[in-house]
Amino acid sequence: MPRGGWPGRSLRLRGREGRQRAGGGGAPASFQVRRVRPGDLDAIVELFAAVAAEGRWIAAEAPIDRSQRRRRLRERLDQPETAMFVADAGGEVIGMLRIDKAGYGVAELGMLVAAAWRRRGAGSALLGAAIAWAREAGAHKVALQVWPHNQAAISLYERFGFEREGLLRRHYRRRNGELWDAVVMGLPLE
Repeated sequence: MPRGGWPGRSLRLRGREGRQRAGGGGAPASFQVRRVRPGDLDAIVELFAAVAAEGRWIAAEAPIDRSQRRRRLRERLDQPETAMFVADAGGEVIGMLRIDKAGYGVAELGMLVAAAWRRRGAGSALLGAAIAWAREAGAHKVALQVWPHNQAAISLYERFGFEREGLLRRHYRRRNGELWDAVVMGLPLE
């Protein structure tokens, strides 16, 4: 992924909170979107490993090298051209988003949400925080790639104004040898 510089600024998230039902029922649960802290890294790695094990939603596949993943996250944590956000439900990391602003002004993002929390607002809250950060960082566009079969994610991105810009055909080789397409989406920022 391309890299770029950005002068150090901070983004304050005020009142970004969602109230949803986790796991489809029970008492209302709440989550809050906030910047990643060093103490979150182990929980993020475990969430990443769980989503990777599903084999359908992110590019990484199980098994995950947890120590390497943690080291990469730690290295990015203090980089001014990168922001990482978590959706935190009472101390449990239920979602994570990373966004990197390249020197040419495009911010690329990747996101994952725990299975029990999908379609409950965590992805929307994370995406809103990332777009706000990208604007504050001076990006002129936010870009991403998503699997064509992930219609829920595509619908979410379209609700935020992202448009399909292209299709990378047979672009990603999976461990089983399959070649997967990826939809390229972009959101120009005004």
